[in-house]
Amino acid sequence: MIRLLRELERELEGAGLPKGEALDLLALAAGLPRKALLLRLSEPPPPGAEARARELLKRRLSGYPLQYLLGEVEFFGLPLKVAEGVLIPRPETEGLVELALSLPLPPRPRVLDVGTGTGAIALALKRHLPEAEVHATEVDPRALALAEENARRLGLPVHFLKAPLTGGLRGLDLIVSNPPYLPEAYREVAPKELAFENPLALYAGPEGLDVARPLAGEAWEALRPGGFLLLELAPENVGLMAEELGAMGFQEVAVLRDLLGRERYLRARRPP
Repeated sequence: MIRLLRELERELEGAGLPKGEALDLLALAAGLPRKALLLRLSEPPPPGAEARARELLKRRLSGYPLQYLLGEVEFFGLPLKVAEGVLIPRPETEGLVELALSLPLPPRPRVLDVGTGTGAIALALKRHLPEAEVHATEVDPRALALAEENARRLGLPVHFLKAPLTGGLRGLDLIVSNPPYLPEAYREVAPKELAFENPLALYAGPEGLDVARPLAGEAWEALRPGGFLLLELAPENVGLMAEELGAMGFQEVAVLRDLLGRERYLRARRPP
């Protein structure tokens, strides 16, 4: 199988994609876990594996996301099922979870993940804050069903609600969200992979703030005094949104950077 692996690597590299994806594609085609495949690379491919590998490669080169091909992605140590049309959890959103876990929350906090998608943020927080009462809202029924399935598979009780924004909840200690934040104009230059995800989970009006702004307004009403709002936004909008939150009356407004040094996260607190 080593010959087939090298062929896949060359094709991916030639298309500007990471050659490391070749191992994932070959493992999927061979029906083997990655570790098992590594031990059997000197063997010939299983029957049908070569044809399956080339078909998977063709789909990947067309822009179809690797995560959808695999059907699963790891987020904050959790294996999450993913499916076409639902936002794929990104590594930078793990930073949002880390920030949430660093907050001085009360012993049994009430937490809301707005626009939960696969359930990634809500489930990661429930795993690391087992005493928390975690809620999650989502407007897309496909995403909501997937999030509920992930919660069942992981045995993590989260209260899911089909509703926009805060869903009318009150008395929350933390609202956290990775809302749609791309400006509409970005559609013209977006990587082709994004075409397979739900545009409602990606794009938010001319500036990219058509969801974050109303969410901030609802958050003010939904948070308890002293409660926190945490957002992931496009770097070009974080500063502007920070100013708007300050003007609304939020305190301790802070712009925070991701691992690549980009201004990515926004933390604010309703006055105690």
